[in-house]
Amino acid sequence: MNPRITELQEKQLIGMKSQMLRHQIESIISLWKQFMPHKKEIQNCTSNELIALQEYDNFGDFKKPFDIWACAEVSEVKNIPENMMSYTLPSGLYAVFLHKGMDAGVTYQRIMTEWLPNSGYQIDDRPHFQIMGAKYKNGSQDSEEDFYVPVKAK
Repeated sequence: MNPRITELQEKQLIGMKSQMLRHQIESIISLWKQFMPHKKEIQNCTSNELIALQEYDNFGDFKKPFDIWACAEVSEVKNIPENMMSYTLPSGLYAVFLHKGMDAGVTYQRIMTEWLPNSGYQIDDRPHFQIMGAKYKNGSQDSEEDFYVPVKAK
């Protein structure tokens, strides 16, 4: 695992959010089923990429619910569609991992147990997110997406 370390600038997002507990995959599926038919209503999208975002109060405490988002980046927050809201993703340092296939849990487990302990970084208190671009193919083992893990120096 050789991530790219990058400093991201603040991003403006528009989308839908829900709350879930770890392993409640049906919550993720339900959120995306609600979001996708309305994605075209979002104005000022910076690209066709989709963003799946997770907002934790205390990363690592998976007994507590956390917020999940289905969203898109916008150049300007205005005319927010009904049933959606805006979110400002704060700037910061991220380790970016290429994920292939559909088993995100295995990739995340490897990041946390193999890469992170030997990296010189620790998890920072900012959202984790995935960008699903042109190579993302829902339900396919050929799918690719980027995992953004917020980090800071140890």
